[in-house]
Amino acid sequence: MITPDIEFQTQIRSALIASSAVTDLVPVDHIRAGSTRPEKLPCVILANPDTANLGRSGDWQLTRVWLDLHVWAVEDGADMARQIGAAVAHALWDAPVPTETDIDTYGRPSFKYMRDPDPDKAYCHGVATVSGVVRWRP
Repeated sequence: MITPDIEFQTQIRSALIASSAVTDLVPVDHIRAGSTRPEKLPCVILANPDTANLGRSGDWQLTRVWLDLHVWAVEDGADMARQIGAAVAHALWDAPVPTETDIDTYGRPSFKYMRDPDPDKAYCHGVATVSGVVRWRP
């Protein structure tokens, strides 16, 4: 395992690309981690995770991870972004199945949507936050 936050981010992305409801709206190569400004639309961009180390439980360490997912769409603007957001919410309704860690507490995605502040663009931007307490061994 690299770090608990990257492991959590990888699990979230895997759940998204495994969902045909998501990939019917967003090509797999448009579901990525990195810069939150879109390059290809529509897209779901996983921002850098935030973490808080919570302590130990036996041999395990506990880290809370928050991950923002940025949904960008231009075609049909807000409607398309909300459709993608709904598909993302359903794909992430339950905690992803961990590979090298366990997720003790899972927070389903919560969303907010906004228009691009540049009036010459028709982008719609949604941000979802998903969280989990990751139990891992160093």
